Amino acid sequence: MAGSDLTRLVEAIADLRPPATDGEAIADLRRTLTALPQAQKATVRAVLGRVEGAASGPLHVHGGLSALLAADRYGLGFERLARAEDGLKQAAGGARVLMDLAGVTAWWGRLLATPDVRVIGALPDDAARLPQALMIGRTRPEPTGDDRTFWVTDSPMPEPRLVEVLGLNGLAAAPLIATGGLKLMMIAGYVQADDGRLDGLPGTLTGVIGAAPTF
Repeated sequence: MAGSDLTRLVEAIADLRPPATDGEAIADLRRTLTALPQAQKATVRAVLGRVEGAASGPLHVHGGLSALLAADRYGLGFERLARAEDGLKQAAGGARVLMDLAGVTAWWGRLLATPDVRVIGALPDDAARLPQALMIGRTRPEPTGDDRTFWVTDSPMPEPRLVEVLGLNGLAAAPLIATGGLKLMMIAGYVQADDGRLDGLPGTLTGVIGAAPTF
């Protein structure tokens, strides 16, 4: 890279503003990224992630996989938390927290009892892969046109049967994890917590805990 090119690159990055997080802005970003080759797309996402991280306040992570995913997307400016409970507490206080899905506790089930804290992102966030970590916070996600909704149930019904039942209600779903008597399902699209298609689904403790855009 020539010196002049490097100078222009540094100046362009210095002038970047944090990307907007409303649904329309995220949809615009998705359209822009879709037109890029995969390598360029990953680079742009990494740059924007670091700009976003610098402007969005503290980022905390719980779990080794979350640390790797956060470093790749946002850089190393985050604090690691030892317990899932610490992550929920930080999120309730206004921080963004990236949490491993895999673990001995179904921490995500506790979001049913904390409506002010919800899932606002998921990594990896491309449609070809299932999420392995969830970002939680106090902001409310907006529909972007290509989203994934996260729904919890305590139903003992086998996951394949749950997928079938959700499908009969017009909801395309995939199982993510089952721990401690709870199951976390991922539903294609943005589904409101009061969506009528959720009424009467299996389980006595059920509900939407948030949504995340895909890119």
